[in-house]
This record gives sequence, structure tokens and C-alpha cells, in this order.
Amino acid sequence: MPTLPGNKMNQELLHLIDLDQNLPGQRRFISCWVGSLNGQYFLVDPGPPSTGDFLVSSLESLNLPRVDVVLLTHIHLDHAGATSHILERWPAARVFCQSKGRPHLVDPGKLWQGSLSVLGHKAEVYGEPQPVPENSLMNEPELAENGMQVIKTPGHAPHHVSFVCGENLFLGESAGTFSNLHKPAGSVDYYLRPATPPRFFPDIADQSLKAMLDWTPFPERLCFAHHGSFEGNGRVLLEQARHQLKLWIKVVGQTLKEAGINPAHDSAVQNHAPELIQILRDADPFFARGSELPKDIQQRETDFTNQTLRGMAGFLARNN
Repeated sequence: MPTLPGNKMNQELLHLIDLDQNLPGQRRFISCWVGSLNGQYFLVDPGPPSTGDFLVSSLESLNLPRVDVVLLTHIHLDHAGATSHILERWPAARVFCQSKGRPHLVDPGKLWQGSLSVLGHKAEVYGEPQPVPENSLMNEPELAENGMQVIKTPGHAPHHVSFVCGENLFLGESAGTFSNLHKPAGSVDYYLRPATPPRFFPDIADQSLKAMLDWTPFPERLCFAHHGSFEGNGRVLLEQARHQLKLWIKVVGQTLKEAGINPAHDSAVQNHAPELIQILRDADPFFARGSELPKDIQQRETDFTNQTLRGMAGFLARNN
């Protein structure tokens, strides 16, 4: 991991730390962005509790003088679970989280139980989050004083936000899961997959993407939580994410209808998932590029694609 010598500390920093988990294919997936802006050192999404100590040691090896701000796109375990680890090491750091998520940071009991219910073994591997002191939380005006701006993007979760920091847009999971497939940072031959929640509302997801598209001046770089950065035409990528959501909903709805499967019957939907995934690969070239991923990461993506299909089937069941 690179070290930042003293004579470079005044330059803007942007660095990605991978937080690999002891789960199939969960490498180059969960990550924490480290940056600096106007003399402030910030983190975006410190990841799960299980890798909190690793993250702290990784940050120490960067020779950061301090951590000033922790930006949370949302409070899911794989994004915000290690926040308490950061505050133990840098107690003066301030934490920004959208207001709906704050109670679950201060008292994470319900978040932990809900994570166990939804994620099962994954939650156990990620680890149980510890409380974040309420007096460490900061408000949006305080954040804006540091030149860090918030875009409301509640498509992936009701409390999800994205952040504009200088030329970087940290978009969490609001545009799904990304991989540049080891191609140049501006290559258009990327992999993209929707990341829909169990309670999925396509109109809200689309509004979230549009809110980022409408931001001016539009940032030069898209920084994904899962995973890496894109330095090409970010507006084109976000428009593709909008199109992808609409395409998947249409394909999933038509395929289930033709197969005579009620989208409310989760077990039937999951039994049909391999066929659905193949049909989606045939229809969506960005998703089809998943065949270029390493085999273990393809396994991970199949697992998370099944979660996305559950969210879409739930929406279809509510709107039949």
C-alpha cells in the first residue's frame, strides 16, 4: 500500500482500500474510499466490522495525519459497520449519515437483527456493528463547510445518499455494482449490475439516478462502493444504469408471466433464477460481460443477482 510522504500531504488524495471478506468471491467488492479535500481527510463507507482493524492499519500505513470526516452512503453492514473502529482510533472524526439512518448507528440492535434475517451467514461473517456516539454525528451544513455536498439517492435504501467531493462522485450502490474488468478507467466495456433492495421501488431508483445526472458541474470521476472508479463519460454510464433497471424489470416480468410463475412465490422465482439470469445476459451486454470476471467472483455475482431478482419480483408482485 502506498505511503504519502510529508511533502505530498497538501495534494488531494484519492485512494481505494479493498476490504475482502471470508466469503466466496468477496474480493474486489467491498471497499473504502479515502480522500482529501480542502485540507480535510475523509473516508467513504468504512465497510464491515470484520475488517475494521485491517482498515485502521491500512489507513495508518498511508501516513494520514488524521481522519476528519466519515461519509456513509448508507448504514448497511458492508458499508457502515466499521464506523466505531474508526472513531476508536480517531475519536475527533465526525460522521455524516442521512437522518433516517442515524438512530441505527447510535443503537444498532435492530439493524443487526434485520441484517441477520436478510443476509444470514453473510451478516455473521461481516460481524456485529457497535454503537456510534451520537455526539460524533454531523449535519449537512457542517459538511458543506468542508466543500462536501450531498445528493439524495434513496433507490437502494430509503436513507441512501451520494456525495460530491471535488471532482469525485461517491455513489455507493445507487447505480448498482460495477467492474472495469481490469480495462482502462475510461473504458466503456465495463460490467454493470443492478443492486435492488428487498423493498424495491423503480421510480425512486430512477429518480435517484436522475438526481445525480442533473448535478452541475458534473464530476469527472464516478467512485463506486462495489467496486472501483470510472473516468469516462459518467452521464452515459448513469443513463445506462437507468436503462438497465427498466430492461430488467421488463424482462423479469415477461419471463415470469410466460413461465406461469407468480412473482409473489419466492421459491418458484428462485427456482427459475438460472433461466432468468441467462435471458438477462442475452438481453443486457453490460451484465453479459460478467463472463469475463474470475470464476469465484462470477459465483458471488450470481448470488447477489438472485437478491436483485427477489427485489424486482417483489415489486412485480405488488403491482400485478
